[in-house]
Amino acid sequence: MALICNLSRYTSKFLNKFAYSGKKKPCCRIACGATARQNWSINPEPSEYQNKHLFRVDHKFPINYENKLEELRHLLMKPTLTQADPIESLILVDAIQRSGIGHHYRDEIHTILTHYYVKTPRDSSSSSTIHDVALSFRLLRQQGHHVSAVFNNFKGQDGKFRGEVRQDIAGLLELYEATQLGFEGENILVEAEDFSSKLLRKCAEEIEYSKWSRHINMRLKHPCHMTITRFTETNNFLVRSDLRGSAVNSWEKPLMKLARVELLMAKPIYQEELLQVHKWWDGLGLTKELKLARNQPLKWYTWSMTALINDIRLSKQRIELTKSIAFVYLIDDIFDLYGTPDELAIFTEAVDKWDYAAIDMLPEYMKMSYKALLDTTNKIARMIFEKHGHNPINTLKETWASLCKAFSVEAKWFAGGDLPRAEEYLANGKVSSGVHVVLVHLFYILGLSGTQNQGAILLEQNSTLISSVAAILRLSDDLGSAKDEQQNGKDGSYIEYYMRDNHGVSFKQAREHVINMIASEWKLLNKECFEINHYSPTLSFYREACLNLARMVPLMYSYDDNQRLPILEEYIDFMLLKPKSIKQIKN
Repeated sequence: MALICNLSRYTSKFLNKFAYSGKKKPCCRIACGATARQNWSINPEPSEYQNKHLFRVDHKFPINYENKLEELRHLLMKPTLTQADPIESLILVDAIQRSGIGHHYRDEIHTILTHYYVKTPRDSSSSSTIHDVALSFRLLRQQGHHVSAVFNNFKGQDGKFRGEVRQDIAGLLELYEATQLGFEGENILVEAEDFSSKLLRKCAEEIEYSKWSRHINMRLKHPCHMTITRFTETNNFLVRSDLRGSAVNSWEKPLMKLARVELLMAKPIYQEELLQVHKWWDGLGLTKELKLARNQPLKWYTWSMTALINDIRLSKQRIELTKSIAFVYLIDDIFDLYGTPDELAIFTEAVDKWDYAAIDMLPEYMKMSYKALLDTTNKIARMIFEKHGHNPINTLKETWASLCKAFSVEAKWFAGGDLPRAEEYLANGKVSSGVHVVLVHLFYILGLSGTQNQGAILLEQNSTLISSVAAILRLSDDLGSAKDEQQNGKDGSYIEYYMRDNHGVSFKQAREHVINMIASEWKLLNKECFEINHYSPTLSFYREACLNLARMVPLMYSYDDNQRLPILEEYIDFMLLKPKSIKQIKN
């Protein structure tokens, strides 16, 4: 247990200081704009890295783990399940995906859903329950099958949803979950979301449904399409059976155990990756040169861990992606906390040149950071070339130049007092969020080639995929940072500029507008991800990683009244910091 003990010692101070310590919450990019130092650090002593036993994993895993995976595989493909009871087969697929072990069964799930899609008539909703129709709609759409939202079939002649739908709690929950995969223009899904959410909130407050109220509220707040289900769905299989009024399936408890063992097996790997990130970051020595810059490897790594959560084998990819995220944060701090306008213009020019000779033109405090940026990015590009046969350095360096130019625009706005209009601020803010940098690096780190037709389209900073993830992050940050009307930082806020552009709009109305904008961006992202399914199956893993970054946003920006991030704290605790023993899981 040496690895876990070492990591626990480093993280104890972090968990006790999870709150932001300044007056204003950080205006988060994929790296947050900083107005003061934050307590996100884990600072292992250099001597700890000399310990040859540091990365040894001592866990003894159940020797029949692989056998249990195979048993579930046989059950999943059992003809009596897939043919005689196709809905029960879909329920099992859904449970597997929610549990975080769906990557073991990609081929089987594809076969089951394709078979269901081909064999089931498109108008079968007339003889099915709202639960079954909503479940099949969600699973088929997220798999890339063309399905229409046929929920009008559950309305009466008065145009309202019929009585049996209103009384079906399991069906309402599934209907609400299905609406999260809507596209722009699917008005029936907008109506269904409003209808189901209102009824569910009312049910959660009634004594009759008190034993399910926590589950209902959790699913309203964290629908599976928009959250990291491995974190939110750990103990909910049995509740869903109860809500459906069905007996507990024989596979539910074994599935829960498999999911927990899977997480237990992943934790030491994540912990080792985090310590490697620390070793790299400390070795650069940049926080000694820039003492006000944030020292937050745990936070940076959490982004990468979540993006690539669906394949534990991608250790190298998670570590390299974290390096690019670290530099987004660092450069953000240089622009926010250090540089004068003239110095920042020189730095931006140097990044655009991408030449070690440009170091001589920089102020002394920028030289080490500039060299480290070039060293790290060039090394990532060489690694990609050696492994995949193409060198993306030209594209990678262009993303850094674009990021610095966006930071420069913001610096000029705030230094000169010439504040932008809301839409101008958002367009630039999507670039300064760092999402374009991170997703382009991720694309190549995963071994994809930008020379492919769709690959070239996906890598544009104004592509729907990158633009929507960036907008979700940018707007969510502004929403979280503006819990009151005191925007006293220099980073600005879309809410602030929207109210300035639209005289008479209240703070509450501006927040509602931003919430609706985020919902619209999710619809655009849904459509783009759906299309990627059809363009190339090889891009599906990249698509899922992009969705995971968007899903991570609420965890990163859900501040409480004390300016703390309790949900993020719980997530990191769950994924990294508190391993359970096999004995605990068996019990």
